[in-house]
Amino acid sequence: MFAPPSPSLPRALPAEHRVKLLETAREVSFPQGTRLFEEGGHADRFWVVRTGTVELDMHVPGRRAAVIERLGHNELVGWSWLYSPHVWHLGAEAATPVRAYEFDATAVRALCGDEPALGRDLAQWVGRVVAHRLHCARVRLLDLYGPCGAGSGV
Repeated sequence: MFAPPSPSLPRALPAEHRVKLLETAREVSFPQGTRLFEEGGHADRFWVVRTGTVELDMHVPGRRAAVIERLGHNELVGWSWLYSPHVWHLGAEAATPVRAYEFDATAVRALCGDEPALGRDLAQWVGRVVAHRLHCARVRLLDLYGPCGAGSGV
């Protein structure tokens, strides 16, 4: 099944909002195999990947976690920080060594409160990412657990 690319940071926000958002970021690195967060944990930060690959996964009772999507350059890792109750809906792991911009959720939410236009644009971007991730999760779970070929023809 065709899935459009996840909305990335450069295309998602006007330049002035990207600059303001990036002013709140810090650069981080994760070795391959590092768990960034676990499904059900407190969502207090998010990342934009600079280099490397992060895999999003979903807990499946009685089975290994199902990898839902692989994220790379300029893609958002984590959206649960924006929406109450700020609990991760998926898990994430560095599939390769990863360099990323890390953002503190409380600071970004405060920035959005101070700059309503930035907050609106950021919420629209994250909303598009959520819709994309929901689509990817549906297709991946159909591929893994549905009738043969159920996810590929939708």
